Parts: sequence; C-alpha cells; structure tokens
Amino acid sequence: MSFRALVQEESRDGVTFRVHRLVRKKLVGSASGGDADLVQYAVQPSDCHQLEIVLDNASALIEPGALQYSYGSLKPEIIRHENKGFFKRQAASAATGESAYATKYTGTGTIWCEPVRKHFILATMEGDADALLLDDRAFYACSADISLSTHMHKKVAGMFSGNGLAQPKIAGKGVFAVESPVPVDEIDDVSVTPGEEVVVDGDFMLMYSASLDVDLGPLVSGLRNAMRSGEGFVYKLRGNGTVWITPTSQI
Repeated sequence: MSFRALVQEESRDGVTFRVHRLVRKKLVGSASGGDADLVQYAVQPSDCHQLEIVLDNASALIEPGALQYSYGSLKPEIIRHENKGFFKRQAASAATGESAYATKYTGTGTIWCEPVRKHFILATMEGDADALLLDDRAFYACSADISLSTHMHKKVAGMFSGNGLAQPKIAGKGVFAVESPVPVDEIDDVSVTPGEEVVVDGDFMLMYSASLDVDLGPLVSGLRNAMRSGEGFVYKLRGNGTVWITPTSQI
C-alpha cells in the first residue's frame, strides 16, 4: 500500500505539479486464531505534504533547499530572481522572507521536494494579468516562465511602515505552488469590485491580485484609536481582483 495519496495535480506546457499527502499505517487489531502474520492496518492521513514535479522537455524553479531527490535527464542551475545588484537582492530577500535565488531544473525527469508540515496550493497563470502578490515565505515552486520579483508598497501608514513594506510577486504563464497554513478547502476567495473595499487582517492574508490598489496600516487612523480597535496590521484593498484569505489558520 502506498505511503502517499495524491491530493491535487496541475499541468501546463510540459510541467506537471502533484501534491501528495503522506499517510501512515496503523495497526488496529490482529486476526483471530493467534496467527501473527494476519494483521489489520488502517491507513490514516498525516499532516505532511510532498510536492512532485514532472518535467517533459521543460523547466521549473524551486526554492533553495527544497530538493529531496530527482531522476531522469535533468540539468540543475542556480539563478537569481531579479536583475539587481547583490545588496539590493539581499535587501529584497530579507524584506519578503524569500530567497534571492532559486534552483532551476531543465530537461525530462521527476523532482521530489522535501515533505513539509504546511499545505500546498497549486494553480496556473495565463499571463501578467494574473500576477499575484504573496504572503511572506509562501512561494515554493513554479514553471520557469513565471518570474518571482519583489513588490515595494508605497502606501504604508504610520507605525506600520516597517511591516509588510515588501512582498513577493509572481507573474507570467505556467504552473505554480505556494505553501499555505490551511488546505485549499479552508481558503476564502473574496472578489473585490470597483466602489467597494475589502479589509483583511494581515495575519490571515495568503495572496491577492497584483492589480488591486492596496493601503497597508492600522484599521483606524491615530495611534490611540489603532490600539483601542484591537486590530493590528490590515490590508485595505480596492479595485477589481481577488483576495485569498485563510480564516482558520490560527485555530
């Protein structure tokens, strides 16, 4: 019996991502008659997930250190996400929580990433119109035709000006994987329409459309009011797009 169970799969242009949930075999009883060779096992899901990447004459990027093993005809190389100088790349990496570099695999073969305690969310992008801003450290892997860069927020209020100033941004065409504290069926996707505003506590934000107009700061203006509100850092989003929220992440 397999120790992995397929959870989700997405493919595009020779790149296939598969998320597997690791399972465990638990002895729940033995057969009657005292035969020690006859036992019963129950397979239960664990809280660990593993990403499998299959390349068919294609390329993909993964976070540094994510590789567990690979096989096939694959060529790895280290690339940098943005064409910046060393110190600018390091500053952007520190601000977003993402590495300034990634490991690129090209060819035909299979890559198994290390199991993680979080969940993976897989999706495809059709071009720059689908660009997304991600929570810090959410990015995990993508097709090589998707770029990871740093978005610098200009609208950051008062005492929150040092929190969430920079975020990872992905744009392009292909498949991508992000890490999430909750499974996909516990994520709320909220549409933002012109003339309305969506306000989200920063601790529950997973990602949102890069096309949205965003203000970062306290829920209400003024230090005393901000403290009385009981809310910390919030996103205020306007325009036309989608916000993905993890309401159960702290339960």
